[in-house]
Amino acid sequence: MFNRHVTLQLKANSAVEFTRIIEKEIIPLLRKQKGFRDEYTAVATERSEAVGNSFWDTKEDAEAYNRTGYPEVLKALSNVVNGTPRVETFEVSNSTFHKIAAVQAA
Repeated sequence: MFNRHVTLQLKANSAVEFTRIIEKEIIPLLRKQKGFRDEYTAVATERSEAVGNSFWDTKEDAEAYNRTGYPEVLKALSNVVNGTPRVETFEVSNSTFHKIAAVQAA
């Protein structure tokens, strides 16, 4: 499983609108993407910062989304985000939610 971790700087007093956009526009778009498994977002209103984590079956699925779906996400969030979000990618090694355990070396 693969993870995209996105850090966003929110405009002042936009956390409620950010959350609405994620729920009503972004999650429905993600659900249409090949290999999409899950999304969670968290907001630190005191810092006007948010993070989003999406989970994908494969790195290739996440990269395809980055080319085709992510530009649409950036456009939808343009009124609530300052600057360019920072995107990092990871291979998931453990998850209690997704029932993934680390592969142990023999």
